[in-house]
Amino acid sequence: MQLVVGRIARAHGIAGEVSVDVRTDSPALRFADGVSLDTEPAERGPLTIIRSRWHSGRLLVAFESVSDRTSAEALRGTFLVVDSSSSPPVADDEWWDHDLAGLDVVSVSGAAVGVVTDVLHPPGSDLLAVRRPDGTEALVPFVRSIVPTVDLAARRIVVELPDGLLDL
Repeated sequence: MQLVVGRIARAHGIAGEVSVDVRTDSPALRFADGVSLDTEPAERGPLTIIRSRWHSGRLLVAFESVSDRTSAEALRGTFLVVDSSSSPPVADDEWWDHDLAGLDVVSVSGAAVGVVTDVLHPPGSDLLAVRRPDGTEALVPFVRSIVPTVDLAARRIVVELPDGLLDL
């Protein structure tokens, strides 16, 4: 599975640097010198990083094959992707979004609630987007009091839903 770790926003300066909208919790790992990133669309890559730096809160990256502003502008909108198997390990009570997608969601009594389709990260707590058996979507706050169990091996999440949550 491919994971998006960034999106090229625009050229920066005239020497081929680009600004990148970072979409990873590990920018130091993903954007280190020498790292090669696949792209979407695929024909724009792979791109190998020769230098990255932070400037005014934005990540600037220089790639081997991009040496001028015109080449950098041609990459605008390109997604930078990596294989999900390259994700670093996390603590026992943490999960990568891609690990949760596709898991069955059941109530503490064992009733089917649906399947996780996405993990959303709005301000506040994260939300599990769950496709219900009837095709509708429910948003379940991803907090321990509502989601007491995530069992990756069994491919399921157990939820203890407050009354009325699925009626919203």
